[in-house]
Amino acid sequence: MSQPQEATPPPLHSVSVAGVVVREDGRLLAIRRADNGTWELPGGILELDETPEAGVAREVLEETGIHVEVDELTGVYKNMTRGVVALVFRCKPAGGTERTSSESSAVSWLTPDEVSECMAEVYAVRLLDALDGNGPHVRSHDGKHLIPAG
Repeated sequence: MSQPQEATPPPLHSVSVAGVVVREDGRLLAIRRADNGTWELPGGILELDETPEAGVAREVLEETGIHVEVDELTGVYKNMTRGVVALVFRCKPAGGTERTSSESSAVSWLTPDEVSECMAEVYAVRLLDALDGNGPHVRSHDGKHLIPAG
């Protein structure tokens, strides 16, 4: 007779959403996080009762003051260390005025070159992937470095 096996708890993941907001002149909306000073995409944790598109529009507005139209999913990114799966959407600005929030100490429109200079690779790649038109991309990282597919 075999021993009863203990049930393995289901994996715990959190789902976040982020917006790559592209202005007509090609500049990209970015925030400097208030908690750690890093430059990233505006975004955050998806609420249980909202669609991914509604979540990204809410997060961008909360953190930047900019209303957006959500265009398309451009990538799915997993932080293997923290168990966070991020859905990244390309968006168009649709009104509002740039402002900071309790989560952002600065809001700026950056060029793609500036994104590469001021953001960590794992965040910059999300913006650059959204611009290449070949998505949706699927990538994993350890919080600091991309993990090669395979």
